[in-house]
Amino acid sequence: MAELALRATTLGSEHVAHAHDHHQLILATCGTTELAVEGRGDRVTGGRGCLIPCARDHDYRGDGRNRTLVLDISLASLTGLRDADAISRLFDQPRFFSVPPQLRQLADDLMRQLEQCPGLHHEIAALLLRALHLHLRSEPLAWEGGASLPRRPCERLDLPRLEAWIDRHLADEIRVEQLAGLCALSVSHFHSRFREFTGVTPQAFVQERRLRHARSLVCHSQLTLGQVAALVGFRDQASFSRAYRRRFGRPPSAERLRAE
Repeated sequence: MAELALRATTLGSEHVAHAHDHHQLILATCGTTELAVEGRGDRVTGGRGCLIPCARDHDYRGDGRNRTLVLDISLASLTGLRDADAISRLFDQPRFFSVPPQLRQLADDLMRQLEQCPGLHHEIAALLLRALHLHLRSEPLAWEGGASLPRRPCERLDLPRLEAWIDRHLADEIRVEQLAGLCALSVSHFHSRFREFTGVTPQAFVQERRLRHARSLVCHSQLTLGQVAALVGFRDQASFSRAYRRRFGRPPSAERLRAE
């Protein structure tokens, strides 16, 4: 393979394990795929992507209902890209990363373009790869305005795993005790380690994920604001609107009108 090869696919429920001689980017616009790279696992969803360096063992199992963008990147193809060295460094190690709403929308738009114009797959792939590079350059393994992941290792605090768990329970009450239990730490130890690790408290971290997910739903879905509030864990629409306005500078109703 001497170029960027992008395809839109649905990953089935059969278990697949392999390695290959090219890098790979995995993004989804819907559905879920369980993926592990050299034993480190997470879920690829609309809000979570993965970079797999060449020759790394990985295995996956889809839900059969996902729509997934798979970008195969030969080592030779990198040399002709803008910012080739920086993009190449994205694949220094396997990594899962949060996908902000803007990048998710771009992936969704590019998937439609790919299906309509398959002959442009190389150009579409290059655009997607550059967008990812720009996102991870400014917020490595983080979301816009959120807490960055650690600059150094931290005992038993696996933030990608915590993010994935929080995202699955946004509609529920999320207690610090639950998060501490996932890391096998006492609440006080978890709280201090988490703040050292991210620069924010666990409660602020959860609130940020609620609001970032809410913003995506406000801008890109037809759900009522009351439904959005419930889906991201607010007790009523009024408290949701107040929190949303404090975070983004405008109420969700105005944000929706602006998006339209």
